Amino acid sequence: MAPGTRRILLLAALIVVYLAGFIPTWVKLRGQTAQREKAEHALSLTRIVKDLGSAAVDARRAEYEAARLEASAFFTAARFEIDAGDKSSLTRQQRDALAPLLVPRDELITLLARSDPAAGDRLSTLYVAVRKIVGV
Repeated sequence: MAPGTRRILLLAALIVVYLAGFIPTWVKLRGQTAQREKAEHALSLTRIVKDLGSAAVDARRAEYEAARLEASAFFTAARFEIDAGDKSSLTRQQRDALAPLLVPRDELITLLARSDPAAGDRLSTLYVAVRKIVGV
């Protein structure tokens, strides 16, 4: 065998060995990335529901400032998920169902800023509706 042929065969063997180690690692990484993204989506939905639930509880306990901050966080995160489109943690049906529930945002935030006890009932009703939609 010529020296040039040996080098080509050696180089080809090295490439095969490299790929034999790289491909399984790449496949495993791809699977783990998919799992991570799924967990991030679930966490995002859980945080949204948690913020709204915390706001409802705090409003019922007359802790209106904390409730206002949590409700604001809920509305901001929910709007972000709706605006994210196909990259959202929500399905299209969930986004379509959730969007109308965000309309009374300013009214609810104002009720909380005024320390109005009616905000607790409104947030509780909203919480139940959001849980039905999101399924968390």
